[in-house]
Amino acid sequence: MASLDAVSDQTNQRPSIQPRDAYGGPVLRRRNQVLGTTTDQRLLDQPSDASWVHTDPWRVLRIQSEFVEGFGMLAELGKAICVFGSARTPAEDPAYAAAELLGRRLTETGHAVITGGGPGIMAAANRGASRAGGVSVGLGIELPFEQGLNEWVDVGINFRYFFARKTMFVKYSQGYVVFPGGFGTFDELFEAITLAQTHKITRFPVILFGSEYWQGLLDWLHGPVLGEGKVSEEDFAMLHVTDDVEEAVDIIERAASDRAVETPLIPRQPE
Repeated sequence: MASLDAVSDQTNQRPSIQPRDAYGGPVLRRRNQVLGTTTDQRLLDQPSDASWVHTDPWRVLRIQSEFVEGFGMLAELGKAICVFGSARTPAEDPAYAAAELLGRRLTETGHAVITGGGPGIMAAANRGASRAGGVSVGLGIELPFEQGLNEWVDVGINFRYFFARKTMFVKYSQGYVVFPGGFGTFDELFEAITLAQTHKITRFPVILFGSEYWQGLLDWLHGPVLGEGKVSEEDFAMLHVTDDVEEAVDIIERAASDRAVETPLIPRQPE
């Protein structure tokens, strides 16, 4: 029979503490990941330094502000076309003159012109739109070697984050005209193709201006890429190649007409 002292020891023994779930908003922490302070405490305590302004949660607010500014500035823009191309294109290059003419012709057909706001092809398209009295938009990006928005941008915004800026290009334009360019131009081109291929955007013409420049890329896409089944033949339907500004404008106008006559999707009503 157990002694009274043993019974007393068992009675007074404290239960083991089970690991608790600690929630901070939607975030769950357990075991050694549980913080010793609360969110309010960390907010209201005087910080020892200003390093908190460089943390990822704080960056979320900066990212949010860029989307708010972009949406607010462009929400009433109306129909628009993005023009991309090399920032290194000199004014005496025939592509520069073609981009300037395109900017003017897009304005005459009621389109705003959106570029990355830099020099070269971007400045040419902005110049054509601005001098024709149109809406000339520049969406700049913080870079270590760029000098800011070109002088022909009439409505502009500078972004810190590429992904916020790229969202504006796609959301507020109805097509891309892509002049010869480098990695930045390729990036915008293939993003548009990918979004159209995956049906994130629809009825979105992508016009490659300068057939000689783009021919090597097209040969590669139609050759090993298509031949090995990495893409489908129908993926090329959105791509158009031209050396003529009027043909580019006509492609854009036809795409706009197609959108206008399409039957909108109507949500299925519950039975």
